[in-house]
Order: sequence, then C-alpha cells, then structure tokens
Amino acid sequence: MAFTSSIGPPFTLNLPHLHQPTSQKSFYFRCKANSNPSSKSLSPFKANNFLSTKPLLVSKFNVGAQREYSAGGEDESRISDATNQEAFSWSSVILPFLFPALGGLLFGYDIGATSGATISLQSPELSGTTWFNLSAVQLGLVVSGSLYGALLGSILVYSIADFLGRKRELIIAAVLYALGALTTAYAPGLGVLLVGRLLYGLGIGLAMHGAPLYIAETCPSQIRGTLISLKELFIVLGILLGYFVGSFQINAVGGWRYMYGLSAPLALLMGIGMWSLPPSPRWLLLRAVQGKGSLQEYKEQAISALGKLRGRPPGDKLSERQIQDTLVSLKSSYTDEKSEGSFLEVFQGPNLKAFIIGGGLVLFQQITGQPSVLYYAGPILQSAGFSAAADATRVSVVIGVFKLVMTWIAVAKVDDLGRRPLLIGGVCGIALSLLLLSAYYKILGGFPLVAVASLLLYVGCYQISFGPISWLMVSEIFPLRTRGRGISLAVLTNFGSNAIVTFAFSPLKELLGAENIFLLFAAIAFLAVLFIVRTVPETKGLSLEEIESKILK
Repeated sequence: MAFTSSIGPPFTLNLPHLHQPTSQKSFYFRCKANSNPSSKSLSPFKANNFLSTKPLLVSKFNVGAQREYSAGGEDESRISDATNQEAFSWSSVILPFLFPALGGLLFGYDIGATSGATISLQSPELSGTTWFNLSAVQLGLVVSGSLYGALLGSILVYSIADFLGRKRELIIAAVLYALGALTTAYAPGLGVLLVGRLLYGLGIGLAMHGAPLYIAETCPSQIRGTLISLKELFIVLGILLGYFVGSFQINAVGGWRYMYGLSAPLALLMGIGMWSLPPSPRWLLLRAVQGKGSLQEYKEQAISALGKLRGRPPGDKLSERQIQDTLVSLKSSYTDEKSEGSFLEVFQGPNLKAFIIGGGLVLFQQITGQPSVLYYAGPILQSAGFSAAADATRVSVVIGVFKLVMTWIAVAKVDDLGRRPLLIGGVCGIALSLLLLSAYYKILGGFPLVAVASLLLYVGCYQISFGPISWLMVSEIFPLRTRGRGISLAVLTNFGSNAIVTFAFSPLKELLGAENIFLLFAAIAFLAVLFIVRTVPETKGLSLEEIESKILK
C-alpha cells in the first residue's frame, strides 16, 4: 500500500488490521514525515469500499520518511499497535469511562464531605443528636472508617476479582456505596454510623480496584493514559464537590446527614450505568482460557463486547481479528488452559516485576507525605497571614481547585510526553517543595510566601506525577493472567501505607518537629526519583499485550 510524503520519496505501509485486497482500496495521505517520529500529521484521507460512514476517530501514524514497509510476504514488517492505532467512535468511549470513573468521584466525595461532616457532627447546636460529644478515638473511627473498609475490600477482592469480573465488581461497589451512604445518613447512633462508614469503605476498595481495570481493558491504547488520568481528575472533582456541599450545609441542623447522604444518588447512577455496559472483552477471554465455559461462546461474547465499546456494527471483522490476536497472546501465557495459577503467582517471574513497579509507585505515593502535607495546609497558610485560612472549608476549596487545574495538565500531557518524564519531573518538584517547607520551619520563618509557594509546588507536582500516573501504571503493568490480583495488592498497599502515614504523622511531628519530618519526606522523595529512573518503564502508546510481551519478559 503506497503513501506519498510531501518531503520524501514514496513509501509503503503494511496495515495488519485491514483485510481487503490492496487492489480494492486506494488511500491518499499527505504526511508531514521526517526522521522524528513525534512529528506527524494526516490529511486528507480517502478510502474506497473499506470504512463505514459512521464517524470515527482516524488514528495517527508515526511515520519516518526514510523507512519502508513491505505490503506482503511472510517476512513483512509490522507496525505495532503503538504506531498503527485503531479507529473508534468517541461517543462509544465516553460512557465506558464515565460510569467506572464515578467510583473515583464517590471516593473523593467522601474525603471532602468528611472534613465538613466531622465539624457538624460534633456541634451541640448543629449535630441534631444527643450523642455529639465524641471522644478522640470515636471521632478517629468516624473519619477513618471508610479507609479501613477500603482496606478490607481490597483484601477480599484479591481472591474473587477474576470470578466477579470488572463489570460485576463495579456494580457491587455501587450498591455498597449507596448502602453505606444511606446507613450513615439515617444513623440513629454512633454504632450504626460506623457500620455505614465501613460499608462505604468496602465500596471504595472495590471501586478503586475495578475502575482502572475496566477502563484500561476496554479503552483504545492511544487514549488509555488520558482516560485513566481523567479518573484521578474525577477523584479531585469528588473532593471539591464534598467541600462545596460541606460549606453549604455546615450551618444546617443535622447537616452532616445531607453531606453523607448526597452520595447515594450518584451511586445509583453508577450502578445503573455499569449495568448497561458490556463486560470487559479481555476478562471474557481470560475466563475462556481458564476453562470456565465454552471457548467459542466466550470469544463471540468478547467480539460483541468490543464492537459495542468501539461503536462498530455487529459482526465486524476488525473486532474479530483484535479478539483473536488477544486470545493468542493470552493462551501463550498459559501452559495449561485450565490453570488459574497459584495464589502467590503474582510474586513470581514477570508478575513480581510488575508488582515491584506498580506497588512501589503507590507506596512512594503515600510515604512521601501526601496525606500529611495536605493536613498541614491550614496551619501553613495561617502562618503566612492569609485571613481566609481561618475558614477551613474555603481554604480546602482553594487547594481543591488548584489540584483540579494541575490534574488537568497531567491529563492533557500524559499521552504526549509519556509517563516517565511526568513522574521524574513531578517527584523532583515534590522533593524540592519538601526541602523548602523544612527550610521555612528551620530558618525562613520570616518569609511566609516561601511556605505558600512550597505548599502549592507540592500539590501541583503531586497532581502531575504520583496522583494520576501511579494508578495509570498500576492498571497497565500487570499481565492479564494476574491483573486482578496484582491491582488488588496495589490497592491494599496504597490504603495500608495511607493508614500508616496518617496514623504516624502526629507522633512523628511531636518527636522530630515539623522541620525534620518534612526533611524526612524529602529524603524519601529523592529515593522515589531513583526508583522511577531505575525501575519504571515507559508504556506510552503500547497495547496491554505489548506491555506484557516487551516489558515484562
């Protein structure tokens, strides 16, 4: 198949997804191509008897003007999925992303709502209860109840994730969200309130496991980074929504009930939406090779599901070929088609390498002080003389808006710049901000703007690095055979280290002082940079099967 470059000699490309004879197709591209593969453009495009008239995204081709690819023969060169990217309908991509991402939004909403709910719940005038006088331990259980529920959920899902499937897991998460929200909102006493917090946390554990799995396994590879990073944006949006609801209901009697209860309608929307979506095609193929049913039946279901996810007509050949390629790749990782592997398989061979990468990222995400720095934001801003810092809800909204803006930058750039550059640059910025915070408390106390700049630098760098990209890498890096268990371990690592850092911050602050604890976090951040440089690969543009075959082998 010949293409004409505007700056070089004609060259040919083999397009493995297109099956009609070359003589029946004519394509005319004007490609701005040079030796730099990042320079690319594509226009105009004509095709005869090949594409349907349904609007599709025409993918970009990375083309070097000096390269030639043969159009036939057994030794033909093939363009990988990173280069020859599939066409898809944007309208078909939105909902398979949106409904799983609501699981992240509901997680963020709980964080934001709890900050206002705890104030309302303890007020003699505004709590609307006779049991408002909570002890420090009781208040701590209310705040952390959802966190421990999430820990429990991530443990439970380790052994049942592949049995449930990504779709059913998210439906169950939505049900738990709704039950937890309603139980908390109508709680007649502290005991019922804590049960509701635990139920909601179980929903968080399942949603934070199932959402990146479903999105990664169903979206086109060229926008996978963007969509999974957008899930992090939804978490920040949820935090902001929780802050706003808290600020509006903070003066209402029993306002904490409204703050928690508002998440129930969103959970219902998530559950109905997930019910309407097809299951993950890759999960269907996984069950097929595990011998859980008829291979042909699962294969047909996977073809149908992929067609719906891409907005293609029923029975299209492109979906059939993609499913067949994925099935061949998956079968090659199984020595016994009916074997599901051992319980500890995730700690062996390529799976262990994936866990070191994914688990290491989510561990460093927490132990570089992310929860603690944000908890310290109020005192930092107050010491800088900002009168608005006296109002906790307003300060939270300002920080939340800034987090949102920086996350959007990461979303816009993650599939252009790649994962590693954003991680390395962002974590270096985190280390610098922590050094500045330490210096502020040691020697720069007379320069309050240093504290404000350090805080904003930390938040901004976190939101372009660890915030979205840790979960993106976790969703990409595990082989399909162990992806469910691997991500559940990563979720467990995340929530476990979060709980430890949150618990240990106050004692460490008293023992070391604010200046030294930020210095400790800075040292850990520098270790994180070394870990990323030496261990974390670049996965931009690669399909999940290519990541498994090229990076983990």
